[in-house]
Amino acid sequence: MAKRIEDLKVIGNKRLNNDFFILELSGDTKIPDFKPGQFAQVRVDGSPETFLRRPISIHDVDYEKNTFKLLIQIAGKGTKTLSGLENGDILNLVYPLGNSFSLPLKNEQVLLVGGGCGIAPLLFLGRYLKSNGCVPDILLGFRNSARIIEFEEYLKIGNVLVTTEDGSMGEKGYVTSHSVFSTRQYNRIYCCGPDTMMKAVATYCKNRNIICEVSLENLMACGIGACLCCIVDTVNGNLCTCIDGPVFNVKDLKW
Repeated sequence: MAKRIEDLKVIGNKRLNNDFFILELSGDTKIPDFKPGQFAQVRVDGSPETFLRRPISIHDVDYEKNTFKLLIQIAGKGTKTLSGLENGDILNLVYPLGNSFSLPLKNEQVLLVGGGCGIAPLLFLGRYLKSNGCVPDILLGFRNSARIIEFEEYLKIGNVLVTTEDGSMGEKGYVTSHSVFSTRQYNRIYCCGPDTMMKAVATYCKNRNIICEVSLENLMACGIGACLCCIVDTVNGNLCTCIDGPVFNVKDLKW
């Protein structure tokens, strides 16, 4: 898929809570046929201390409206600047970048697992799966109920399960301790979130011969494999997360 460097117009900036917001973008040309798991490198204008683009997952796509959304967590000065964008502002992106999640086989039982900002690529993935005849279970983990985001949107695409660390909604604890792992059987699990969480899910899947794909959230400076700062150690040697990933089958990772 051809990469673009393009100025896009902000047509929506929805604040979800103190930490997360969603930018909705539209361009003068037809948006590409995104694949679930791909991302964009976002230039941050108006922030002198932010030199590098920020990698942001494609969160949702509306081909009829010719728009797509980025779910962003405020984690520093760059993302704080992005949170202040208004309708009509211009955002420069390099996109679409990276590979994608694979589609499950017919009748496979599928679980999506996301923690915190790691839920970002799973909404578009879930819609994509549903449009191809697979209705997944979706397990989302947050610190507390105040940090739960996009719950209603995920309900539109599958059966949603929640954990919170303080027990304020859903089951108490981390996503990896949810009862779904002991009460249901899956053929394929897709996962994105903190490394510790993804490694725990990967171990669970390896021990049960379950296909598992994870979307890594490594630091990326260029997004095109030139800077080599997002290297990941795999059974096939050192690979760039930005061009060989961000999606990897866990059997290929040296975890």
